[in-house]
Amino acid sequence: MSKTALLFAGQGAQTVGMGKDFAGQFPAARELFGRADSALGYPLSHLCFEGPEAELTRTENAQPAIFLMGWVAFELLRQEVHGLRFEATAGLSLGEFTALAAAGAMSFEDGLRITRLRGRFMQEACEATRGSMAAIINLDEGPTRDVCAEAGVELANLNCPGQLVISGEATAIAKACELAKARGAKRALPLAVAGAYHSRLMGSAQAKLAAELSGATVISPSVTVVSNVTARPHEDPTSIKDLLVQQVCAPVRWEASIRWLLEQGYTRFIELGPGRALAGFMKRIAPEVLTLSVGDVPTLQAAVAVLQTR
Repeated sequence: MSKTALLFAGQGAQTVGMGKDFAGQFPAARELFGRADSALGYPLSHLCFEGPEAELTRTENAQPAIFLMGWVAFELLRQEVHGLRFEATAGLSLGEFTALAAAGAMSFEDGLRITRLRGRFMQEACEATRGSMAAIINLDEGPTRDVCAEAGVELANLNCPGQLVISGEATAIAKACELAKARGAKRALPLAVAGAYHSRLMGSAQAKLAAELSGATVISPSVTVVSNVTARPHEDPTSIKDLLVQQVCAPVRWEASIRWLLEQGYTRFIELGPGRALAGFMKRIAPEVLTLSVGDVPTLQAAVAVLQTR
């Protein structure tokens, strides 16, 4: 029998209108959006459905919104595919919180609350610094690390072969982009982000998140959950909290996380949440495996049709 891993989207996947068709067609989705609004004390569902885009994109809104979308997609898939089995979860940066919630390590409400605060803390760190990020296309990890060392920036995301992301002070990122192109990168593209995520410039957010997580209820997950920091399974609740704090400044080792799952025999991956970025990474990492995406009603229906026959 094939082993299934659920993958949860990260920040940047948000788009105005996400979840609206779920809420229109499924009472369970409407209930979850209502629970989210009540838990947070403001109409997050309206931002998801109607925007405005500038407000939805704000880190303190985008993070709980993407957590919520991943959770709604997860619950609807379980509702539509009776007896859905999965043996592991993983999430890209922010998505790691949804992955932990899906594995029973934290509650839906706590996940919403903590991702809202995480987003706020990171927004504050962005406003206090002059950070930026850039995607480095088709330059190997070694030369990219050399560029980072020379420019004084950090490697933030190791997403898949041919796509790395660097993070740091804005003028240093501009220098790094020029160095990367001189070293053979096909492209070095500054990203439209608020600051330098997964770098030392997020240090103030890291300290605040640690304080919030110290009082949060986290238990051991019921299935394997792969950590972004270690690219290995989470263990006990204390180390889960520690790694979530480290993750704010540490690089996201996504390709290594997926390769670990492949080594364990996983052959079926289901992306949950808005967008299809993770499916795109999977095509570069392991195009031979089955990868499904669930982010709206049509993709949910398509995934259900496949899963009911396999």
